[in-house]
Amino acid sequence: MDNPFISSINSLLPEPHASLLNGIIFGYKAQLSKGLYQALIETGTLHIIALSGMNITILVSLTAKTTLFLGRRFSSLLTIGLIVLFVMLVGMSPTVVRAAIMGSMSLLAIYFGRQYQALLALVLTSLIMLLFDLNLIKSLSFQLSFLATLGLILANRKGERQLKNSSWEKLIYSIKENFRLTLVAQLFTLPVILYYFQRISLISPIANLLIEWAVQPIMVLGLTASVLGYFWLPAGFIPAWLAWVPLTYLITVIRLLARIPGASFEF
Repeated sequence: MDNPFISSINSLLPEPHASLLNGIIFGYKAQLSKGLYQALIETGTLHIIALSGMNITILVSLTAKTTLFLGRRFSSLLTIGLIVLFVMLVGMSPTVVRAAIMGSMSLLAIYFGRQYQALLALVLTSLIMLLFDLNLIKSLSFQLSFLATLGLILANRKGERQLKNSSWEKLIYSIKENFRLTLVAQLFTLPVILYYFQRISLISPIANLLIEWAVQPIMVLGLTASVLGYFWLPAGFIPAWLAWVPLTYLITVIRLLARIPGASFEF
């Protein structure tokens, strides 16, 4: 466990909140209990701890959306800067670098509508990474990264512009769009999930609809807590316990849905 921010989270939150937060932000799954890990598989929500690029996309998309009024160029530069900062903070492990690249491409594809260019970039980047380490092709994280990003790129609605007359309409559209993209990414990763776990989750769409809103504040508050707590532990208590609320909700929903008879089928 080389990442010092993981220890920071462990000191700020109890279990299983700490281990789940470490999985969501850093893709660190070693501390997750077997029961919670199995519940994530049965509810089709394992992707939230895969660090496949989707989580980084969620984080940087928040920055892009909130800074877009400053201009598309400045917003994109600020977003890329956040990605670089994230990689520097958590360490340049192959998993983190891969997730940062994949997440960046999917984000750029969504925001700028460059579907074909993003698709070409995805293929070229994947090939270059495989040239450096051919064993990546056997990596579950790499496979999820590639397929999830491919789904996000192909699902991009190029040139779509919808008029929203109120903040409420903008909020509803944002929720619907995020949910749509999440489902598309899941659909593209389904073959890999079936291959590795021989299980299909029928409850997955409902599970993701219920927890999708919670992942973004968990990431933002959790990352803030881990960084502040690393430099001075008491400074991380407030964001950590604010993150505890949606974490508790997420854990409760996943465990309850996993207990529903017929929630998933094993082959």
